[in-house]
Amino acid sequence: MLVGYARVSTGDQHLDLQKDALVKAGCERMFTDVASGAAADRQGLLDAIQFLRPGDTLVAWKLDRIGRSVRHLIDVVTDLQKRNIGFRSLQESIDTTTSGGKLVFHVFAALAEMERDVIRERTMAGLAAARARGRKGGRPRKLSDKQIEMATTLMQNTQTAVKDICHTLGVSKATLYRTLSQRREKPEQPNVPKSVT
Repeated sequence: MLVGYARVSTGDQHLDLQKDALVKAGCERMFTDVASGAAADRQGLLDAIQFLRPGDTLVAWKLDRIGRSVRHLIDVVTDLQKRNIGFRSLQESIDTTTSGGKLVFHVFAALAEMERDVIRERTMAGLAAARARGRKGGRPRKLSDKQIEMATTLMQNTQTAVKDICHTLGVSKATLYRTLSQRREKPEQPNVPKSVT
């Protein structure tokens, strides 16, 4: 059974063109969404995937109607293949029920993997270059050294409620406890007087 899926990004756009193409391709059942391609929760696509049975084929007008990204598209099609369900894209003439269509998807998957590796390598090289220049990566600290000292002093006073300290510093309890814990674990630098020459 051919099951169609059509999607437009906004209510101003129309599904008619996609629906007509899917009907012409022989789709007996159709699911639709009016949602951005970047949206993770597209109920129509989820319903279509749940409806599909082994031997069925999911048909889309275009590849970008299905996936939020190449990686997402490959994940969706790979999951379908594991369930013995095919995938067809009308505009790109890709059909994973044929050997040619499977080959195209293997190439897509290889390219997506290569892109991830290149991004990872660039990121690692950028971090190494930043470290060599003395810069540290990661998120900036929520509390300054002065605020940490203030928090330490306030925490020693049992009359002061932790929630009041958090409110004063503008942080959550988890952040406060984590910061103070890291401060305790960090060895104190010895106060060595500078030599005078």
